[in-house]
Amino acid sequence: MMRKKKRPSVDQTDSSAALDGSKPKKGRTGGQRHSKSVQVVPDESVFVQLLREAGVTLKQERASNEIAVDQVVFQKRLQQSLKKHPRYPGIIQEFITGLESHIEDPQHFRNGLLPCVPRLNDEDSNSVSYQESLMRLLLGIEMLQTPVINILFEKLPEFMFDGVGEDGLNVPRIIMNQLKWLDRVMDSTDLASKLMQLVSVASLEVQRDVITSIPEVLEDSQHGDIARELNSLLKENTQLTVPILDALSSLNLSPTLLAEVRGAVMTTLSAVQLEDLPVVVKFILHSISAPDAIEVVIELRKKLELELCLLPPVLQSSQSRPRIKGAASASNLPAVSSSQDSVSLVLDAIKSAVRFQKMISEAWLKAVENVEEIEDHKVIDLLVLFILHSTNANHSRRGAERVLKVKVRGALIQEALLQKTFRGHGQVMRGYFPSILALAQSLVRSTDSCVVPFGGHLYKQAFTTFDSYCQQEVVASLVTHVCSGLAAEVDVALELLCELVAQRPKEMALYAVFIKGILDYMDNLSPQQIRRLFQLLSGVAFGAEQQGAHIQDDMHIVIRKQLSSTVLKYKRIGIIGAVMVVGSMGARRNNPENTQGGTLPKETQRQVINLLELVRSCSEGSPEAAALYYDELAKLVLTGKLDPLIQAWIGKSVLEDFQEDFVVDLGPDISGAFPLPASVMYNLDEDESQGGIAVNLLPLVAQDLSHRADKRSQVNDDGKRQVSPLCLASFFRLLRLCEDVQHQGDLEEIDALLGCPLILTDMDVVDKLESLSKTERDFVCSLLFYTINWFREVVNAFCQQKDPEMKMKVVTRLQNITYLQSLLEKSLAVTPGFMPPLANFDCDSTELTAPAPSSAPAKKAKKDSAGKKRKARASKNSSADSSQLEEAIEAEETQQEPAEKEKEKERAGISLSAYRPFFRELDIEVLGVLECGLLSRTLLDTELHSRVREEVQLGPAELVFLLEDLWRKLDFSLAPAKKAPFLKAKADRTVGFSHLQQRSVREVADHCLQLLPTLSTHLENCHNHFQTVLSENQGVVDALGVDLREHQLMSSAYQLLLQVLLCMFSWSGFGQQEHRALLKSMLGVLASRLKEGEAELSMEQLVRHSCEYLLNFRGSVPSLSTALCLTQLLTVLTRCAGGPCQSAFREQTASLARGFLCQEWVSAGGEKDRGNKHNDTLHSLLCIYLTHVDDVLKAVEEIAGEGIPELVSAAKDASSRTWPTLNRQTFLVFYRTMMAELEKAVQSEKLLTWNLAVRDFHILINLVKVFDSRPVLTVCLKFGRLFLESFLKLGMPLLDFSFKKHKEDVQSLLKTFQLSTRQLHHMCGHSKIRQDTGLTNHVPALKKSLEQFVYRVKAMLTLNHCQEAFWLGNLKNRDLKGEEILSQRSTQGSEEEDEEEEQQPQEQSGDEESDSDSRKNGLNKEEEEEEVTDDSD
Repeated sequence: MMRKKKRPSVDQTDSSAALDGSKPKKGRTGGQRHSKSVQVVPDESVFVQLLREAGVTLKQERASNEIAVDQVVFQKRLQQSLKKHPRYPGIIQEFITGLESHIEDPQHFRNGLLPCVPRLNDEDSNSVSYQESLMRLLLGIEMLQTPVINILFEKLPEFMFDGVGEDGLNVPRIIMNQLKWLDRVMDSTDLASKLMQLVSVASLEVQRDVITSIPEVLEDSQHGDIARELNSLLKENTQLTVPILDALSSLNLSPTLLAEVRGAVMTTLSAVQLEDLPVVVKFILHSISAPDAIEVVIELRKKLELELCLLPPVLQSSQSRPRIKGAASASNLPAVSSSQDSVSLVLDAIKSAVRFQKMISEAWLKAVENVEEIEDHKVIDLLVLFILHSTNANHSRRGAERVLKVKVRGALIQEALLQKTFRGHGQVMRGYFPSILALAQSLVRSTDSCVVPFGGHLYKQAFTTFDSYCQQEVVASLVTHVCSGLAAEVDVALELLCELVAQRPKEMALYAVFIKGILDYMDNLSPQQIRRLFQLLSGVAFGAEQQGAHIQDDMHIVIRKQLSSTVLKYKRIGIIGAVMVVGSMGARRNNPENTQGGTLPKETQRQVINLLELVRSCSEGSPEAAALYYDELAKLVLTGKLDPLIQAWIGKSVLEDFQEDFVVDLGPDISGAFPLPASVMYNLDEDESQGGIAVNLLPLVAQDLSHRADKRSQVNDDGKRQVSPLCLASFFRLLRLCEDVQHQGDLEEIDALLGCPLILTDMDVVDKLESLSKTERDFVCSLLFYTINWFREVVNAFCQQKDPEMKMKVVTRLQNITYLQSLLEKSLAVTPGFMPPLANFDCDSTELTAPAPSSAPAKKAKKDSAGKKRKARASKNSSADSSQLEEAIEAEETQQEPAEKEKEKERAGISLSAYRPFFRELDIEVLGVLECGLLSRTLLDTELHSRVREEVQLGPAELVFLLEDLWRKLDFSLAPAKKAPFLKAKADRTVGFSHLQQRSVREVADHCLQLLPTLSTHLENCHNHFQTVLSENQGVVDALGVDLREHQLMSSAYQLLLQVLLCMFSWSGFGQQEHRALLKSMLGVLASRLKEGEAELSMEQLVRHSCEYLLNFRGSVPSLSTALCLTQLLTVLTRCAGGPCQSAFREQTASLARGFLCQEWVSAGGEKDRGNKHNDTLHSLLCIYLTHVDDVLKAVEEIAGEGIPELVSAAKDASSRTWPTLNRQTFLVFYRTMMAELEKAVQSEKLLTWNLAVRDFHILINLVKVFDSRPVLTVCLKFGRLFLESFLKLGMPLLDFSFKKHKEDVQSLLKTFQLSTRQLHHMCGHSKIRQDTGLTNHVPALKKSLEQFVYRVKAMLTLNHCQEAFWLGNLKNRDLKGEEILSQRSTQGSEEEDEEEEQQPQEQSGDEESDSDSRKNGLNKEEEEEEVTDDSD
């Protein structure tokens, strides 16, 4: 073995340099004179004589020994002198005795440990070479090595406690250096023993030197034994952890021993000092082998408690505030630095390991991925993910990003852990800032809405923790997100910037110029996003402290430029920006200075009022701009943060203008020429019919119509300000909010507007609308839209008033709305192409278009032509094929009939859901009207006697109206954003939710909690209604006398209530820990409806009681879609429980779904439910049943083996007796769902499971012989291939293993499966003869899988030494009926050869066909028929 020889010499050189460091350098001649002046050791002993003869001269005092020859020559001469000496071998002992006596003098001993000095002559002055010390020269002589080692170990204790002497020498360390890297160790075992004995008695410093030197002293043969001893020592003395691990990492150990040592080190990990932790972690990671990498890393992760390395609060404060003066903080700083440095070194050790060893990076990812509880995640998990992402390896970066997304999506890594990581290890994490920034960018850009908020948390923590450079990068990255043009990304980035401005205004002011750059990209922003942008810019520029005042002028320039634009889009931007600036400039201040009644300086007040007047004057020419200005100002007033004087100025001007523009005194006659006769309508204050007020709607609409006509004809209006009905609802909203803020919720000043009438026309005109001109029809429709929107704003205004009479009026207004909507539906049906007036102005009006008329007739014509083509093509085929095709077409037409009927119904009346963007948004507070019960009031005559009692209550139509609005709001706020279909124009889903967007999702969820008791009451009322109807009619749903309109409304209300509950409990936010308490409260409301007054319940108990409560409604659900909602709601609730009760809940859900599937659903009109919507609902319900049932295979067999045979034997329009939802129209739904679920259910490695699955598959495949329509064949070809592929991937390896032990079962399984594959082969032939591309597209992949199956079975037989049971045969093409297909190929006798496999069954089935070639084989076998077709012809 080759060894390095110069390494200890370096140490000796350093030591000698330290000794002579104080002396100046001398020339060679000076050195020679100095050596001559030093006395030589007297020539007395044999030791000295032999050394001199060999070439070494011993010196006295501090002079180095001289060597006259090369050290190899010296060792050779000395060895020969000893061997040839007359007294050999006794001379060796004399020599050693002389050595001992010589080194008794400490100075001589030191000289012997230091390098020898070459003796230089004048002629060889240029050949200076380094020489070893005397002791090391003697250790190189084999016969002297052992006694010299003994002498050194005996001398070492004398210097053990001396430390570093005056001459700078550490004698114990120099002695150990003599033993390093010897060319040969004569007795390595003895040397190892001496080393360990020395360790057991030496001081701590010497122990460390000795242990560290062990790998360089001992040979490889001793490494195993010494490692065991070091392992034992490690358990006893943790102070030696670092030197022992250093030594162990340099030893050549066997894998078993290394694992044992690593296990011992792992046990001591929790007791290791913080400063030693990096060495321990490095040793563990560098000693990992591939097989045990995951196990070791998982254990290391458990043991690494970096949370315990957190600094105490005092030290944290001293670290975060370096300016603190005083001795205490100064003394704390070293501890801070040491703690952070140790954690940083630990992370560096991990980073080094994962960078150079792929298996360790994969093991860390697996270790983090395997954590399944939120409490088990630790700081080290996040740090390791950042480390993995920071490496250059792509697999590590992608893996870290993937694992982080999975953990965040599953709510296992949350903001609390992120805060703890940044708070405790901010200094360490600063080094991983690029990775943190990249991960934040990736998460914010993700299409998964669940992970986006975590990306925002990363940005916020990085901004608040790191230095100004990182803050600048964070702001720049967020600005990049805003300018990306992707709506979701822009929303998140703007929200984050607003939060940072609110929390860190001083820091954000430094980067105001970055944010201002977004103003160049406003064309791509929606109005809501523009509102947020100006909110954060105005917060920076015009905030209370005005840190960003340097961008004020730029903002004023941009706003004035946009306001002066004639393009509505840019004017809209200017209005929104100006109002946001008013909100910041005019905000109430805490420290008023130089003010009179307000909190703002006079100059600021003047600027705010001037800006408001500027916006008003710029928007007067456009009704849309004016309405937007009122809406934006209303949002600002709603915040309640405006200065009182500014608020009062706005309220005064609004009240005066509204009375002047929209309200008239009610007189006996209404003067004016209008398209339709005017009439006072919807007066709730009958006693004030004379001398009251009215909303002047019809004249304003007529005036607006005339004004538009004048514009088209370019008639000047002499600059007179036009009052547009478009502004009515917006202006009233602003007026109401001003009154609300000024009078603390009291609307007495404007309460007359709740009951006052409107000047309209008699609504009987709707019945004769078809006889009117198009202009008059448009006028009526516009009038209805304006009236409905006025009433919606009135309801918004007064819905929270407590006075019973006002509550009655609010409910009456809701009744007016529902009645007017029914009139509007009729009007729109006879007014095609009508464009309604705008109601929501913070959206692009160009994107809002009138719903297109129905295109059903064209589609029907297309279908008829397609049917003719199919029939024409079918006539070319045989008579049998023709009959099959007619049946398929008949089945398809049967499927289409319900859809056609639905379209005819839609033509009869227009659905207002398509016109939702043209209605004013209802505030979420309006839903409080749901709590109203029976309202009544007593009307008094002039003598104050009771005249009549008037009662009002919420009817079914109003209930449906409010529930539809609630469901839309929850679907917008709580449900995740749905992806738009590819290549389909995406409508702006935010239209009509402008007010709702001002609230956080948590606020909406809290409001749901308040509404939940009321919703439960309405749910129970619906249940009781249908129970009463059923009991009165002896369980007959479509009995005579049932009010169809009421039944339809109550059924819709029932379904909407369940949809609302489903939307509430499906909120993804419940997965976050901070929202679990809200979930428990909501479950508690449902549970309390069943059992009141119980003590605090666990989550599992709450879910159980809630499910029991909801299960009570299963007997009264009126439709299959309502039943689906109830089932989905139970499914969502059971997910909240978790734990061991899941199986019980699954069984409960499966039982409920089965009950609904086994129920016959009939409408109140007596018709069975049918159509595409019904089929989709049935598919969802069947999927839930098959997903939750314990045994999917048994359930599939039950439907396919019992329900479908009943259907086959039943009449044409009848259903299955066991499964009433299964009929000929819904067969395809059942068939497709069963095939899909069967393919999912076979992910098993049990032979019994595969036996059952193959049997079910055989039953389903054989159904094609009865139901041979094209859709059924398509399903069969598609899912048949998927099942076959699963069988090849999972089933065949199982058969390989099970063949010998369970030969009969394997044989039976393959025999059954052969019948199915034969039928699949027939389908392939049928598809080709039909020349239907929809079917033939599936054939090549299926034929490939069939061929693979043949060869795979052959391989199984070969593996089990039964290859003689496999044979090939020729096969004929057959159709679905099993009849031979006569093609050109078969007539020419060039049939393709097919490959065939089979087991040896007990007996041959008599009805199976076999070829002449197979009979020649002489074996009793069955045959698998397949076709391998050449399509070249």
